Amino acid sequence: MKTALLLLLVLAAQDKAAEIRLLVRADDMGVALGVNEACIRSCKEGIARSVEVIVPGPWFLDAVQRLQANPEIDVGIHLCLTSEWERVKWRPLTSSTSLADKDGYFYPMTRQRKDFPPGTALFDANPKPEEIERELRAQIETLKRHLPRLSHASAHMGAATGTPEARAITEKLCKEFGLRLEAKGAKGVRNWSGSQKTAEQKEADLVSAIEKLEPGTWLIVEHPGVDTEEMRAMGHKGYENVGADRAGVTRAFTSDRVKAAIQARGVKLISHRDLEAE
Repeated sequence: MKTALLLLLVLAAQDKAAEIRLLVRADDMGVALGVNEACIRSCKEGIARSVEVIVPGPWFLDAVQRLQANPEIDVGIHLCLTSEWERVKWRPLTSSTSLADKDGYFYPMTRQRKDFPPGTALFDANPKPEEIERELRAQIETLKRHLPRLSHASAHMGAATGTPEARAITEKLCKEFGLRLEAKGAKGVRNWSGSQKTAEQKEADLVSAIEKLEPGTWLIVEHPGVDTEEMRAMGHKGYENVGADRAGVTRAFTSDRVKAAIQARGVKLISHRDLEAE
């Protein structure tokens, strides 16, 4: 009896080791109506299984309503300390002046870029650690109040983990609120997307990438959107084709060719919630 049980356990472990698991995450809900629409569509009609919400975003409440109406979708928080677009901005939820520029908005960048005006980077402005913690705590508490099923967290533009001190604050808050920080151990699926690629190229390159996946746990993080007037008006220096680029991601995430490739390879689509038990 013990031998048979041991054999079953060994076979189960071998099956798991041979499994290809893919976590597809759709980011930036709350930033634009077209982003909210596309993220939900990427989950319901496509291959995404987790989404992340930017709480200070101008379309946050719309994101909340859509996610409340779709309780099967895994929800994470995209902890936000920057606001990158030139013509639409968001502010801290808290009165944390060291996190904001002269107009009260989050800084556009995490670190100063040579092609951006001076004084446009968060960490070059020496933000106060206590204000970082207060702001990130408020964002988590706000999202949990609307969506208690919140399961995980990550850092928008890397800001919330952009210095050892900021990372320590973020790790402490995630532990306090029971959130998985990032998808540690998952390997990134690279080189299929990019703002210079057409929608057709993104779709074809994602099919090719899936066909090459080896056993293990893989991660795709991308930004679905809709090519609307609203999203075409978004952008910043060096990234002006936001609407077309993100509509291409939506096409790839919802593509019948991509879904067929996943089925043919026997890829198991997972969410961050599936990682929590590990």
